[in-house]
Amino acid sequence: MCGRYTNTVTDPTLLAETFNLSTVPDASTLQPRYNIAPTQLVMTVGRNPAEENSIAWMKWGLIPRWAKDSSFAHKLINARAETLSEKPSFRESFLLRRCLIVADGFYEWRKDETGRKVPMYIRLANGQPFGLAGLWDRWVDPTTKESVLTCTIITTHPNDLIKTMHHRMAVILPPEHFDLWLDRNNQDHSLLSDLLRPYPSEDMVAYEVSPKVNNPNYDAPELIEPVA
Repeated sequence: MCGRYTNTVTDPTLLAETFNLSTVPDASTLQPRYNIAPTQLVMTVGRNPAEENSIAWMKWGLIPRWAKDSSFAHKLINARAETLSEKPSFRESFLLRRCLIVADGFYEWRKDETGRKVPMYIRLANGQPFGLAGLWDRWVDPTTKESVLTCTIITTHPNDLIKTMHHRMAVILPPEHFDLWLDRNNQDHSLLSDLLRPYPSEDMVAYEVSPKVNNPNYDAPELIEPVA
């Protein structure tokens, strides 16, 4: 699963180039995040009405448009790649509402020889930002009539690096697959599912970090520094 991640990118040009954005984002909107947790607002990339890539801010934790209340959000922070076409919560979004969740690293917890859970930080070996495969939906609160954009991160089976920590991993899409994933005209289940594979472990690095990351309310640069 993926339950905590980072997006520390504050360079608007880097974001625009990485995700082929139609406009360079305003630097004032880019605040480094070192401990992103479920239900928080997160940066996503999707297709706007002009069929251009653009940034949208969504709450992490999918609420299907047919849901009667917001309780789904806590249950649907992740979606299993293998069952997207079967689950009512994800089936329609898989065909029509796909996005990228902007990240540059994520956390997993590995058990040491004593059984203690040790936080590990995982990122790409080249240190660049990446896009996590995601789904989104728009939910309207029946009481307040407020429209809320929500999203979920897709997971798959782990690569050799991640399986030492967890039995699932978030799907990291390589840039050459961004267009295919975001294309709303692409509704080929088989083609889309084939994109949802583990990222090569040889292109990733992992190291132990401070247990301070266990507190989802703590957000500071020291969280991604290696433990000496």
